[in-house]
Amino acid sequence: MSYAAGVPDDLAPQSGSLIDIVDASVRDYPDAPALQFFGRETTYAELSQQIARAAAALAAHGVRAGDPVAIVLPNCPQHIVAFYAVLRLGAVVVEHNPLYTPRELRKQFEDHGAKHAIVWSKVVAAVQEFPADLRVDTLVSVDVTRAMPVLTRVALRLPVAKARESRSALHAKTKGATDWDDLVRHTALAPSHPRPAADDLAIIQYTSGTTGTPKGAMLTHANLLANAAQAQAWVPQIVRGEGCVVYAVLPMFHAYGLTLCLTFAMSMGARLVLFPKFDPDLVLAATKKHPATFLPLVPPIADRLLTASQQQGVSLAGTDVAISGAMALPHELVVPFEKATGGFLVEGYGLSECSPVLMANPVADNRVAGTVGLPLPGTECRVVDPDDPHTDVEHGELLVRGPQVFRGYYGKPEETAAVFVDDWFRTGDIVTIDEAGFVRVVDRIKELIITGGFNVAPTEVESVLRQHPSVIDVAVVGLPDEHSGEQVVAAVVASDPDTFDAEAVRAFARGILTPYKVPKRLVMVEELPRSLIGKVLRRQVRDQLLSD
Repeated sequence: MSYAAGVPDDLAPQSGSLIDIVDASVRDYPDAPALQFFGRETTYAELSQQIARAAAALAAHGVRAGDPVAIVLPNCPQHIVAFYAVLRLGAVVVEHNPLYTPRELRKQFEDHGAKHAIVWSKVVAAVQEFPADLRVDTLVSVDVTRAMPVLTRVALRLPVAKARESRSALHAKTKGATDWDDLVRHTALAPSHPRPAADDLAIIQYTSGTTGTPKGAMLTHANLLANAAQAQAWVPQIVRGEGCVVYAVLPMFHAYGLTLCLTFAMSMGARLVLFPKFDPDLVLAATKKHPATFLPLVPPIADRLLTASQQQGVSLAGTDVAISGAMALPHELVVPFEKATGGFLVEGYGLSECSPVLMANPVADNRVAGTVGLPLPGTECRVVDPDDPHTDVEHGELLVRGPQVFRGYYGKPEETAAVFVDDWFRTGDIVTIDEAGFVRVVDRIKELIITGGFNVAPTEVESVLRQHPSVIDVAVVGLPDEHSGEQVVAAVVASDPDTFDAEAVRAFARGILTPYKVPKRLVMVEELPRSLIGKVLRRQVRDQLLSD
């Protein structure tokens, strides 16, 4: 492997639990800021006390080792405390998107059956309206504004429209739920209380989004400890301790944000700067005082942050390492971003089932644009024929194994068996690997379009169409066709809808692509549906085109 200097090929097996990484940072940096939220700081010693009190209160409410406990929170200090308090009891964290509709939340609760939930005040009513068979025994309401500085909270209560609007976006009055502040006033949990072990289940991370049957990936303490250690080994230039600053601009209920903004940050003894949602102004304000030494993001966030910094004249210098995931990272974004920061912007790759990070480009000059980099230390890869996964090929499905790979899907043994070949996990991604070990993702197997017996990779077609000046954004999908099985169709966001010439774009594509890859139709849309971290949801695009 072409690893950067100082990065090991492998790591020792993980022991203990995720609680140990917090304890180590509390021991080494008790008075250092662990959390920062709208300027208000929480030290590691204070964080430890809050975790111990919340854990004792949850135990008094009946939470036991092995119990699933739902967390439905945005990024806020209470989220970190709740996460580790649940784990301290040996219980299992189940993360949820707090912006889900009641129906979407209900589907996940039907799957995991949690009887204890720690939720944002704005979500309390939705949980209380669950049918009797899903009703939770313990419902804790969290007012995220309580974690803000006093002056900010006072400003939110001013009798002006903007203040009322801001407070309404952050908080709702609740009835019939336990107040979070009552939990953290409880007597601390006894240090002798049994602790979880490395092989114990730590979290259930849902992977299916808002459509389809929910699938909860079961991740152990060892899985998540391994991924945090792999991330730490990947960036030896970032020193553990008070000089380490991590920005949580990604949602921590998502596997990407959870590992790189939560477990990794705590393992580094970092200052974790929390943002309830990505807001360039808030991020730039924090950058003036404490630039991020480690910044997990996605390309749209990097682009918006760079644009805002240029418009406002706020320097991004000191942002040492930014790692991008979830979608392809354009080289034309990397160059100006690295010039502005003086640091690195590298692409990585992962899946919820893998804690989630599997590989990343070296944080060095030998990274390779257009690839997702090299497998992290201790991670093995194979490329196989998707129809015969025992046969290795040069261009095929990526199989992986390593200490970060999950135990299986919660309550779904058949689905679990389907994604493993012996002890190798099937990622569902089509890739190539070059001689130096760099992995290039071609497409998702499930999103490949089969037209007239030929496979078409949507990303390949999209990258060509984006080169045309009249195309701002595009998503390519396959729609049913009685003659060819599927036809290639592109949903296009045009720079000027009034003058958009679909045939001119198709003619342009024919000059680059094999004829069967050229879209049969181009359909103009105002915008493309995206996930909270910015990934285009091709399934929703397809459903929308089918319904039109």
